Amino acid sequence: MLNKNIQTFIACDSEYEDAKIVLFGAGFDGTTSFRPGTRFAPSAIRNESFGIETYSPYQNKDMTDYGYFDSGDLELPFGNTRGAIADISGSAAQILSDGKLPFMIGGEHLVTLGSVMAVKDKYEELYIVHFDAHADLRDDYLGQQLSHACVLRRCHGLVGDGHIFQFGIRSGDREEFRFADEHTEMHKFSFEGLEETVEKLRGKKVYFTLDLDVLDPSVFPGTGTPEAGGVTFDELRRAVTLVCSKLDIVGCDVNELSPVYDQSGVSTAVACKIIREMLLALS
Repeated sequence: MLNKNIQTFIACDSEYEDAKIVLFGAGFDGTTSFRPGTRFAPSAIRNESFGIETYSPYQNKDMTDYGYFDSGDLELPFGNTRGAIADISGSAAQILSDGKLPFMIGGEHLVTLGSVMAVKDKYEELYIVHFDAHADLRDDYLGQQLSHACVLRRCHGLVGDGHIFQFGIRSGDREEFRFADEHTEMHKFSFEGLEETVEKLRGKKVYFTLDLDVLDPSVFPGTGTPEAGGVTFDELRRAVTLVCSKLDIVGCDVNELSPVYDQSGVSTAVACKIIREMLLALS
């Protein structure tokens, strides 16, 4: 059984046996291609989460009415990318085997691969909803196939064609967009088409991965690869609430906060509020 973390995300202090959703941190940034620092995100999010309320006026729900367990950060082997992915996968698999939903806080986006591997092992027919500024569909980055720039390409290798739905994408090389035309359903620049996608995926097992740089840098500057032209906070809040409340989410993650690049703390506060809204929508 996982042990309760002493310092938790706000209101995530239930006993493991009583919790339906289990948070864990994967503070790994060993393949970050531009500005590192996402390894510090899980602890920063926990620290700053006590600056927000447990009650959401958007959903008229309070976190104290539900059971969440925060198991803390994994001790990942820096310098060993495959080992880190394996450790993440093992932790997610344990949570799944206990009948609970794994909610991972990254870390760079490559950590998603480990969690998806575990979920795919349990659910043969798995779909992925992906919010991001970047396509993450490169076959390799500087010769490395395990990179945060390649994570959705690696996930495609697990779930296959027609199982990945991407939103907010506004950056990538030409080949990534060509690959998306043939193998994924990509909605560039915004959340247009999300309601139709949710209807299409009703009743199916879905993994939801959120790269916070889908937000515009004016809202969320604290990230390693900021991309102008992103969505607003309220657009993202509405989108994550729709996905998490209407679909059968069997695993999820939030990643790519790099708190050192926003000393105001605003980016971390935004991440905390999005996580709160996701947790409540999943409950």
